Amino acid sequence: MKLVSYKTEDREHLGIFINGHIYNLNSCDKLLPDNMNEFLHGGEVLMERAKRVDDQIKEGSLQAKEEIFYELLAPVPHPTSCRDGYAFRQHVAAARRNRKVDMIPQFDEYPIFYFTNHNAIQGTGEIECMPDHFDKLDFELEIAVVIGKKGRNITAAEADSYIAGYMVMNDMSARTLQMEEMLLNLGPAKGKDFSTVIGPWLVTPDELLPYKVPAKEGHVGNTYDLKMTCRVNGIEVSRGNAADMDWTFAEIIERCAYGVDILPGDVIGSGTVGTGCFLELNGTGLLNDPNYKVQWLQPGDVVEMEITGLGALTNRITKADTDFSILALKK
Repeated sequence: MKLVSYKTEDREHLGIFINGHIYNLNSCDKLLPDNMNEFLHGGEVLMERAKRVDDQIKEGSLQAKEEIFYELLAPVPHPTSCRDGYAFRQHVAAARRNRKVDMIPQFDEYPIFYFTNHNAIQGTGEIECMPDHFDKLDFELEIAVVIGKKGRNITAAEADSYIAGYMVMNDMSARTLQMEEMLLNLGPAKGKDFSTVIGPWLVTPDELLPYKVPAKEGHVGNTYDLKMTCRVNGIEVSRGNAADMDWTFAEIIERCAYGVDILPGDVIGSGTVGTGCFLELNGTGLLNDPNYKVQWLQPGDVVEMEITGLGALTNRITKADTDFSILALKK
């Protein structure tokens, strides 16, 4: 099942996406709420009701009216929180190699994450950036999960049952801001908090069963063979696979939930797949060729991220009509 959030006449709704069409869930079953947050808080009971509607529409036993005029939103427009992990060893190792530092051994000891701005979540469409963001503006190709029920002190062995679904995620990054902040050993903050993009829909775990593969040796949790690609202005710049995650979502959730509640509507990203950002690609390019032409996102660029089974997330980069700069305020 593919769950979507969308807007008609300035009102948000919850729907399902079937064969290119969107159907409002509440119109099909009045016991289903008309927004994603209430739906996720309803847990497995509401999820099963929605799946019945999805099945009935697909088999033709329910004649539902499709939505015609709508604006597609982020599947979870108002997450209760947003964390981002660091699960792909290939990306971490390449980034450190490009900076001429050794691979950090702690990567293999435990998964980590940071909190980003859950109020800056966006879906498909335009991403408006400030002038300072364009000082080395970057994408990050990731996969994300949404938590579907409350839990605390969850073991990795049981953590997959807390996942409501999966999405494509683009962790937008302003690298100059990020690099300045990290010199103070705190962050990332302004380098990351202006936009995190998720979408185009929330895919329930049952749809990914055909792609399931074993986790890497020594790890626990569901792993899926899902091709991940990113295109900028129609040109492929990144290619990876969700099966390359060294730390599984189950293991990341285990750490997230230690001593605290995870809640329905929490979004957790995987971290960047190998080759999944210009920072890594530029570093590798310059390492191999001093004349390598570096690339960063520019106003007007179109970023398309696609993951097997999860769909394609498309955004156009735009520039805010202002010259206000916080980089210029440095003492």
